Amino acid sequence: MFVNYFPLIVFGEIMWKKLENLTSKIYEKAVRRKGEHRIALLIDGPNMLRKEFNIDLDKIREVLNEFGDIVIGRVYLNQYASDKLIEAVINQGFEPKISAGDVDVEMAVDATELVFNPNIDTIAYVTRDADFLPAIRKAKERGKKVIVIGAEPGFSTALQNIADYVIKIGEEFQLDKEKLEKKKKNKFLKVEEKHKDNNGKNEKENENNKERTNTT
Repeated sequence: MFVNYFPLIVFGEIMWKKLENLTSKIYEKAVRRKGEHRIALLIDGPNMLRKEFNIDLDKIREVLNEFGDIVIGRVYLNQYASDKLIEAVINQGFEPKISAGDVDVEMAVDATELVFNPNIDTIAYVTRDADFLPAIRKAKERGKKVIVIGAEPGFSTALQNIADYVIKIGEEFQLDKEKLEKKKKNKFLKVEEKHKDNNGKNEKENENNKERTNTT
């Protein structure tokens, strides 16, 4: 008696391929969870690396490491950037990109190219400038996540609204842990003192009320 095993073989191959695809997806998810996102970090030097902001590149790296792995880290500078600044950027593990023309244009071109990079799923901008809105829109159209790190004053509202994540550089962002702890303690002490004052007022009011009731 002839038994045709061909349909079973075909069915087996189909099921094996499905199982293979499923296991590969599970593996990809596990890898993604382990490293989370693969980030390209682009820093607008003339716009953000200013004395008034006192930005610490190591702190930016530390904050972004909460989101995933920084695969690309570039700091865009103009032709007037000092050798000291360029050296500091290199020493902190970033790639300086010095432009003789408009820094924003070069950064926007690079950002648009990164949109089509399959190894990058998140693009982080350190800027306050709305000039990058077209590049960000393109990134979101292609399924990339966008993080914007900026500071006031002049932090574009449109930029904040379009980003998936917004990080504002403020006093807490700049302070080291020791200073931050002191600040937290001072805040706590102020709250505690206020609470004591309120308790004192309440006790005085209660005493006054008792005196009134006694006299009546």
